[in-house]
Amino acid sequence: MTAKQLQEILDNLRNLEAENEIVEFKEAKNNFHFDKLGRYFSAISNEANLCGKPYGWLIFGVKDKKHEIIGTQYRPIRKELDKLKGEIANKTTNRISFINIHEVSSSKGRVIMFQIPAAPKGIPTAFYGHYYARDGEELAPLNIEKIERIRAQATKEDWSAAIVQEATIEDLDEDAIALARKNFKNKFPDKVKDVNTWDDTTFLNKAKVTIKGKMTRTAIILLGKDESEHFLSPAEIKIRWKLVDENNNDIDYEIFGIPLIISVEKVFAKIRNIKYRYMQEGTIFPAEVSQYEPFSIREAINNCIAHQDYTKNARINVIEMQDQLVFTNQGSFIPGSVEKVVIEDAPEEFYRNRFLATAMFNLKMVDTAGGGIKKIFNFQRARFFPLPDYDLSDDKVKVSISGKILDMDYARLLAQNKNLTLEEIIMLDKVQKKLPLTNSEEKHLKSRKLIEGRKPNFYIGLKVAQKTGQKAAYSKNKGFDKTYYLDLIVKAITEHTELSRKDIDELLWNKLPEWMEDKQKKIKINNLLSELRKKQRIKNNGTFKMPRWVLITKD
Repeated sequence: MTAKQLQEILDNLRNLEAENEIVEFKEAKNNFHFDKLGRYFSAISNEANLCGKPYGWLIFGVKDKKHEIIGTQYRPIRKELDKLKGEIANKTTNRISFINIHEVSSSKGRVIMFQIPAAPKGIPTAFYGHYYARDGEELAPLNIEKIERIRAQATKEDWSAAIVQEATIEDLDEDAIALARKNFKNKFPDKVKDVNTWDDTTFLNKAKVTIKGKMTRTAIILLGKDESEHFLSPAEIKIRWKLVDENNNDIDYEIFGIPLIISVEKVFAKIRNIKYRYMQEGTIFPAEVSQYEPFSIREAINNCIAHQDYTKNARINVIEMQDQLVFTNQGSFIPGSVEKVVIEDAPEEFYRNRFLATAMFNLKMVDTAGGGIKKIFNFQRARFFPLPDYDLSDDKVKVSISGKILDMDYARLLAQNKNLTLEEIIMLDKVQKKLPLTNSEEKHLKSRKLIEGRKPNFYIGLKVAQKTGQKAAYSKNKGFDKTYYLDLIVKAITEHTELSRKDIDELLWNKLPEWMEDKQKKIKINNLLSELRKKQRIKNNGTFKMPRWVLITKD
């Protein structure tokens, strides 16, 4: 849009008698809370969808009542403003973000116009896993009626439920059907007698793999013979297992095709699930566990199968590293937030492959909706290993499961602390991995005195450090009182008559908190020298570039 077009749009919006569901004005003179901005993004996106509009507007620098321009200093550097696109995308469904962020200059000040896209048909826009809406001018949760209206827009058929007209039961693998029967009976033990009387056609219908005896894409994916894969072309129904070394060089690989109900076990057998030993607290005998919980491996592979976007014609990947497994499948993470699925134990409300997911549940390949992911988290927690990492970028899901302890004392004793919720452990796991915290997470952990330090260099707080044996690490991160550093400088100058800046840096560098970067340490030392100079305890007898700090003697 040109500057003239933007000005016309702004004038038209300001001429509205009142804000509505898809237009919101905020003064935002200097700052605006990121979480609140995200909630408005979700709300305006959903309301634009329901109003049949392609986008809505959130405008900073304008009063919300009289629509008077007052100007805003929110993120005055353009580069920082543009970063919002990625920051919002990281927290929304399908990584949806702003269409554009426009700046309009006027004699009364700078105005920012956030152009927010309507939610895609059939999929409400969530922020941090929660859906928002507008009730008039008010921000509110997206109610059930509105959620259903958006979801009812989905006209795309379930790819996995489509009938493969040319295929018959002869195109299914006998061993795969036998394994499916076994799993079905384990899943539903009360139906064992009935299952034993069913022929294959009846069983497949009852297990919801076929529809009235007709072969579905799900039937071919899970139970099809290897030579039946042409029925699903151009979709590539493959799982690639790859073994790499510590430098990410390929060591070995193998590709497995249909029937996937059998291929899952073949991939599982490829993974070297060796024993991991570590010393337990209070004993001289080592604990011994497998690097990976078998359930976690199978659940991760089967989740990839159930949620893969097969229209992208891509393979599922399982990468085995020295102490980590990585699973990837194509397609966005529809629930929007892993934390919501785990913490709220929330079942999925919308499936990419509903028919396939139902069949896999009946054949005991996946756990109850939402419950499997939470189990993986709890298995990692019980082993004192880092929690799983989910990367939801680039329209795919990448899950990394660690097979070792990141910090033995921290992980073991923290996981055993009964006062910490799983939500808090997820937050603290981020701190341990040096991942960014949201404002609300930071506020919560600080209120519980679980972390200290400044963003983004948080470290585990004293309360937890004392429980986890990290007292030394805490002290290194905390550093010393300012008086200690000031006295140390004065004492050193007294002993040596004068000190250069290099001398003072060497004196203090390793005594400053470990969380500080080099630039922060230099600034800290600058401030200490300035304070001593202002107190007239030291002076510079050298130059600005080559200082020589000496004591000020009092007559």
